[in-house]
Amino acid sequence: MNVQRFLKHWKRRLRWKRSWLTLGMIFLVGTVCWIGYATNSFSGAGKSPSKATMAQLTPEDDERLKEAEATLKRITDSRESYLLKSYVCGEERNTLGLQTSEQLLNMQVKNPNWILSVGPNGNVTFTENIDDLSPACKEKAVFGIDGSSNLSLFNGTPAKDNVIRTFFQLNIKHLESSLPRDTVQQLRDGIRISDMEEYNSVLSTFSDYAVEETERAMTRP
Repeated sequence: MNVQRFLKHWKRRLRWKRSWLTLGMIFLVGTVCWIGYATNSFSGAGKSPSKATMAQLTPEDDERLKEAEATLKRITDSRESYLLKSYVCGEERNTLGLQTSEQLLNMQVKNPNWILSVGPNGNVTFTENIDDLSPACKEKAVFGIDGSSNLSLFNGTPAKDNVIRTFFQLNIKHLESSLPRDTVQQLRDGIRISDMEEYNSVLSTFSDYAVEETERAMTRP
């Protein structure tokens, strides 16, 4: 009986010691984490956003940032600012509101691929080049032939006033003699595209019938 009491007593003491040991470890880990966080916070507190991220920039980004800094030094007031998303097909313009030169520089640092420009009216525009079709182009864009036999991208039905972009002149005779009549007619009516895969596929297919390409093929020995 005494032995059992003794064992129970030591079990209780061991559980008590383990509990305090666990609490001590938790406290120690928490203290170390807090010190690390505080050290990083204080070490970065005196740095401007541009200096803190400079090491992460590519040479091209670095040059763009320097140009932005030089431009923004001349701005002493807040300016209306915009973000122009320039797609392979189409554009979107969004308002960023009034921004100080410091805020604009922070945006440039966070988005080093944006290109900053100041318009004649003093408004600031960031341009972001996006390798994709805009949402509007995904809904309406078609490839077709314009009035000068050029392969062009149209906003909806192929028509003179709907041209978005012109690529190259087609050798119509070579095109009509090489491709099925249905394919040629489809191009005249307009080939709908909804993504970059279709866009690149159409360009690749009809680039073989570009005037310069066919002229080179005819002059080869």
